[in-house]
Amino acid sequence: MTSDTTTTRPTLFCLHALGTSRLEYGPVTDALGGDFEVVALDLPGFGDATTADGVTVDDMVRQVTRQIRRHGATRWLLVGHSMGGKIASIVAARTLAGQGGLFGLAGVVLLAASPPSPEPMSEANREQMIAAAADGPLDTDTTRAFVDDNVGAPLPAVLDDQALADLHRTSPEAWTAWFDRGSREDWSAEVGSLDLPALIVAGGADGPLGEDAQRRLNGSVYPRATHLTLDGAGHLLPLERPAEVASAIVDFWRDDAGRAPVMSDDFARVVASSRTASNTRGILAKRSVADDPRYAPHVLTEAQLTTLRAVAARVVPQDDPAHSIDLAARVDAQLAAGYGDGWRNADLPSDPEAYALGLDALADFGDLTPEQQDARLTAIVAGEAPATDAFSAEQLTAWFEDCRVDLVKLWLAHPATMERIGFDGFANGRAGRALQGFSRLGAGQREGWEPAMEVTR
Repeated sequence: MTSDTTTTRPTLFCLHALGTSRLEYGPVTDALGGDFEVVALDLPGFGDATTADGVTVDDMVRQVTRQIRRHGATRWLLVGHSMGGKIASIVAARTLAGQGGLFGLAGVVLLAASPPSPEPMSEANREQMIAAAADGPLDTDTTRAFVDDNVGAPLPAVLDDQALADLHRTSPEAWTAWFDRGSREDWSAEVGSLDLPALIVAGGADGPLGEDAQRRLNGSVYPRATHLTLDGAGHLLPLERPAEVASAIVDFWRDDAGRAPVMSDDFARVVASSRTASNTRGILAKRSVADDPRYAPHVLTEAQLTTLRAVAARVVPQDDPAHSIDLAARVDAQLAAGYGDGWRNADLPSDPEAYALGLDALADFGDLTPEQQDARLTAIVAGEAPATDAFSAEQLTAWFEDCRVDLVKLWLAHPATMERIGFDGFANGRAGRALQGFSRLGAGQREGWEPAMEVTR
């Protein structure tokens, strides 16, 4: 279910590279057309942004977080180029941890991105770059050399002039802070591994942040990333290859990040608000991202996973296949992690073995018509299904009871389902203060902050 305030297009929050500004995303925005709302931000000390609120990595992260929260987007991607990529990864990690009052992150796009770990850079180059701003803004020779060293081929004249102008107006303080501190900092421990959709783009002619570095340093952060290399491109990808970058973002949204069930803006903003504790928000944030369309099972076989998907479609029908929850994949991930409800039927083996045996007993399930599938499952529930070599009829019934419980619990645990059934009980107050709770408890009554939800069946 969605309300009248459902966002119809995602928002891209774009973070630029060192020495550039929000203007570098102009050509990408033009190539994207109207399918996305593009919000390109100036990081402190670059473009029109001052250094008044600080120029450290943490300062940048906090300022980006504030601007996203102020915007109010509820379905959004982070796009980070070079230096902006490091900032994007940290913002993403904090969002998935429930911090900063943000919710609705659907994925991350990294363009020749600096990783959370220290950026690969020779000390000679670092010292040269620091010295370039020692006496004030970058001079003409430095800016010309910087652009030439970071492109695979000369930029169009208009974009070349823009890149040089951005470098000239870069704050020496911000420039030096990045080379002296920001690029050296290691945020790997906080960022960790981020299980959400990611697109990592590299320039084939880039140097230290080229394809190898992207796969090695950022690929380890985003295990489900799609990798793309633009042959012949250097480091300034949004200026060099805007049409290709835009096309890759469109494909990434359609095929991966945009496949999650959609929530209304009203509901998502309650999750983002102080009504919801940060740890709860983090749990809901992780559950809300789209499932990996290339998911490879960890416990089940591919055939068993396919069967479980067919079973899930009958147990928990979902109205919109393009924006659905892959319940079978989530069951497999749960089995791999050793999660469960803490008990098992004494007549059944361990959960992983029971699932394997139960699904093998239903190996032909996907070949049946929906009516035949329902009849088969009804017989199992009633204890009337034929025994197999591994399971008696009673054991098959007991296993399928556990299977149904797992599928329904995972469906109900998704925030989009919570909205669909009219549940907002998670929003009972933030951590660190007395729970706010609910005061209007009568049938049909709502608190003033509650979203207007229409329950669908």
